Amino acid sequence: MEFYRTTPSHDLTYSDVFLVPSRSGVTSRLDVSLAPDDGSGASLPIVSANMNSITGPRLAATLARRGGLGVLPQDLHLQDLDAAIRSVKAQSPRFDTPHDFSPDATAADALAALPPVAGHGIVLHDSRGAYVGCIPADRLATALPDARLGDLVHGELTGIDAEDVATPRRAFDLMVDAGIDFAPVLEHGRVVGTLSRRSALRSTIYEPNVDSDGRLRVAAAIGINGDVAAKAAALAAAGVDMLVIDTAHGHQEGMIRAVSIVRDLGLDVPIVAGNIVTADAVADLVEAGADVLKVGVGPGAMCTTRMMTAVGRPQFSAVLETSEAARELGALVWADGGVRYPRDVALALAAGAASVMIGSWFAGTIEAPGSLRHDASGRLFKESWGMASTKAVRERFDRLSPYELARKELFAEGISSSAIYLDPMRPSIEDLLDMITSGVRSSFTYAGARTVEEFRERALVGIQSAAGYEEGKALPVSW
Repeated sequence: MEFYRTTPSHDLTYSDVFLVPSRSGVTSRLDVSLAPDDGSGASLPIVSANMNSITGPRLAATLARRGGLGVLPQDLHLQDLDAAIRSVKAQSPRFDTPHDFSPDATAADALAALPPVAGHGIVLHDSRGAYVGCIPADRLATALPDARLGDLVHGELTGIDAEDVATPRRAFDLMVDAGIDFAPVLEHGRVVGTLSRRSALRSTIYEPNVDSDGRLRVAAAIGINGDVAAKAAALAAAGVDMLVIDTAHGHQEGMIRAVSIVRDLGLDVPIVAGNIVTADAVADLVEAGADVLKVGVGPGAMCTTRMMTAVGRPQFSAVLETSEAARELGALVWADGGVRYPRDVALALAAGAASVMIGSWFAGTIEAPGSLRHDASGRLFKESWGMASTKAVRERFDRLSPYELARKELFAEGISSSAIYLDPMRPSIEDLLDMITSGVRSSFTYAGARTVEEFRERALVGIQSAAGYEEGKALPVSW
């Protein structure tokens, strides 16, 4: 990357900069590879944040199925984290994770898990685990809230035999021929996943992120306190593919010590450490044993660190400095936070990030943890919160005595509850991935780059005024 006809005199964030088009021989967005080189095995440079309201087993599995990587949060109890890792590993890399319900559950129960939109649906199993039927999600729009799901199944049970869908294209054609847009996939009578026409189509474009055994990859986070070695070893035994050692202030003795402890275990699992914003922090954590540095202090949508403490750094400059320092030492960085648009993902990659971590943007999706709720106007949303907030502190330290918990709550910061609305046009994380990767692929073509490495080398970055940034936004209303 180089700056176009300018030299910055101050730190910059994503809205301060833009990409200048260059001569290009790349004729199609599909000629571009977005695969990062960060040891994650991913085919997309997208990582979901290790936040309780962002990454659970369903989102992690869906993201890995499309080539990214989910990071399960450290606030889960160790046995729950173990179960979440094993749950992701058990999901099909080819077919969507089913929304599974009992026939005795109600339409209201199902609508708390997914909206009544085409291309999605639920699968019913009885108390013995036998497949009962499926219901397309849009059928739920006309059902009474207390309607029993089993009563909404009519006619012959619709299903696709896994042996009949050897390729994604075959699956798409099969569904078109059958006139269906959603169906469970069965193998010897057992449901192994679900499919829609769109998910079959996506499988012709995206490459799943799988381990050497063909299972979906997943990462998990641990903190720097307590028995770090025992936690890391337990997660490795559960099959985790990357370990993220995470704390708000990553350039501290406790983090350096924790990274060294995990490195000395010889778990053969890449170590991610953060969060940091300086080259000095990179040097210390790489020396301790980190393979990837998580970069960003204060840019997150749920984070109040900068306003509370004045601590942080504009994200573009933080990524630019740390990525250069990391590569000189044989390490890489993840840009964590501050991403609002696909352009920001492209700019983070131009600045040198191997992958980009996304948080609140993914909170308002079907796959994110938590139930769907309606506001007073009927709009659907999910709740999100910062990981230093009172709500997060309560979940993290729920086994402390009331007195010790109250002391920790006294100094909590960050947003404890925020409504993140589902985009009616893009309710799934897969819809967001389509939008993000489409924009980033186009960024590569404008730069004449076919790979992340080429983009990093060829990107021309200019500095703009606030008015220049506003000029680039589409008008929300007519003239």
